[in-house]
Amino acid sequence: MKTTVAIKGAEFHAYHGYYEEERKTGNTFIIDAEVELKTFDSNDDNIGDTVNYEKLFTVCDSEMAKTQKLLETVVFNIITRFKAEFSNVTGGKVKMEKLGPQLGGKVAKAVVEMEF
Repeated sequence: MKTTVAIKGAEFHAYHGYYEEERKTGNTFIIDAEVELKTFDSNDDNIGDTVNYEKLFTVCDSEMAKTQKLLETVVFNIITRFKAEFSNVTGGKVKMEKLGPQLGGKVAKAVVEMEF
């Protein structure tokens, strides 16, 4: 049985961006993050048999607090931590949206997504 644990629509104000002005003023970012479990049985109703979605949020929050020039770097760091910190996962996906990027025209969001 395939089991996925996820957080969707986690909102952060952070200071990521290639340009210095973006790193000074910051922006709003939305993250969807999920992991696929190797196995899960609910016989004993034990949170140790899964990945606590609070921990997914904590990893995302921690990485969002570290200013990076590239959104890809932030997403890569989140994915890398999921792989390293959660032994019960076989895969995962992280999507980051940067709302209203300043590109010289009306753009709703820029998106970076990675999966393993």
